[in-house]
Amino acid sequence: MNHIRRALHSAGPILSHGPAVLLLIATGLVAAVLFGLSLQRPIVVAAEEATADPYAGLPSWLPRPVVPDDNQLTAEKVELGRRLFYDTRLSITGQMSCGTCHQQARAFTDGRETAIGSTGQIHPRNTMTLTNVAYLPVLTWANPTLTDLEHQALIPLFGETPVEQGLAGRENDLFALFRTDPEYARLFPASFPEQADPFTLGTMTRAIAAFERTLISYDSPYDRYRYGRDQGAISDVAKRGEALFFSEDLECHHCHGGLNLTDSIRHQRLAFSETAFHNTALYNVDGRGGYPAPNRGVYEISGRAEDMGRFRTPTLRNVVLTAPYMHDGSIPTLDAVLDHYHDGGRTIADGPHAGVGSRSPLKDIFLVGFALSRSDRDAVIAFLQSLTDEGFVHDPRFSDPFAPHQSE
Repeated sequence: MNHIRRALHSAGPILSHGPAVLLLIATGLVAAVLFGLSLQRPIVVAAEEATADPYAGLPSWLPRPVVPDDNQLTAEKVELGRRLFYDTRLSITGQMSCGTCHQQARAFTDGRETAIGSTGQIHPRNTMTLTNVAYLPVLTWANPTLTDLEHQALIPLFGETPVEQGLAGRENDLFALFRTDPEYARLFPASFPEQADPFTLGTMTRAIAAFERTLISYDSPYDRYRYGRDQGAISDVAKRGEALFFSEDLECHHCHGGLNLTDSIRHQRLAFSETAFHNTALYNVDGRGGYPAPNRGVYEISGRAEDMGRFRTPTLRNVVLTAPYMHDGSIPTLDAVLDHYHDGGRTIADGPHAGVGSRSPLKDIFLVGFALSRSDRDAVIAFLQSLTDEGFVHDPRFSDPFAPHQSE
C-alpha cells in the first residue's frame, strides 16, 4: 500500500480543512487509489442489501441529497461509517478520530481557530461544519476540484502535509484491525456484499461518506417557523432579524440563501449544481487584495490573480455552535462578524497582516457595508440563533458509538 503514501506525498500540501489537492485530483491519483487499486472486482452474491432508507424521515419541503450510484446508503453501511468516523484507532497515535475535529455538540466542528492534527501539527484552516454536507457540490474551504466525500476522506486519513490522522504507510494495520475486530468483521461484509474482499480503503471511505451523508439538519426553530408555518417557533425579534438578513440593505442572502443558507448547493430537485466562492475582504495585505499564505483561497489551486482570497460560503445552519468564524478562525463571535460586514471589510491596523479590507479591489460586489443599530444587530443575531437545531446535535444516530453512555 505504499502507493497511497507516494500518491499523497507527491500532491504537495493537502488538508481536509483547506489547502489544495489539485494535483492529487487532477492527475487521477486519488481515483486510482480509491477505485482502481483498493476495490476488488464486484462478484454476484445472494445476500440482499438492507432496504432501510436513511432519508425516509425527511420533511416534504426538503429535497433529498444526491447520492452516488456506486455508494447507495444502507443501514449497515451507515452504521459501519459511524464506527469508522469515531474510531480513534484510525490515527497514528490511537487518540484521534474524524469526530475529534468534527464534534456533534459543536455541529461537527471543534471550537478551535484552526485544527490540530494527531501529531500536534497546527493546521492553517478552520474546521468546517459537516451540517448538511450531503448538499454540498464542493468540499473544503477553497478546493473546487474536491467534489465527493469518498475522495475527501482519504485526505485527513493519509495526508502528510500537514498530518491529520497520520495513517500513511499503515494500511496493513488498518486491514488487520478490520478483519479481527468483531464489529468490523460483521459490518464490512454486510455493507459491501458485492465485494470479493470487503476490507479495502475504498470500502472504508465509502462507508464514512455514507454516514456523513446522513448528517442532515432540518428542524431548527426557524425551520418550524418558515417551513412548518409555526408562527410561534421564533420570537418577533428573530422575525425582524430575518427581514433584515434577507433585505437588500444588508445583502447577506446573496451568499447565504436557500434551504442550506449558502450559495453552493446540490440536491435532487436541481438540474445542476450551484457553486460559488467569494472574497470577503478579510485581508488586504498588499493594497491589491492579497491574503496571507498559505490561506489565499482558490488562488492556491488555480494560480489566477482574480481567485485571491476566494473561499466557499459555509452554511449558516447551527452557526451559533460553530465559532470561531471565517476560513482561519480569526473572527471570534457573531457580533464581530457583523462588524466585519458592517464595515465592508476588515481593517487590521498593524502587524504582518495590516491592511484595509474595505479597499480591496478583489472583494465581492455585495460587500458594500451597511448601517445597523444596536437593536437591529440584536435582531439579526436572534435570527441566527434560531437556526440552531438542538435535535441534530443531540441525535443518538450521529453520536459516538464508543462513548460510555452509548449502547450498540
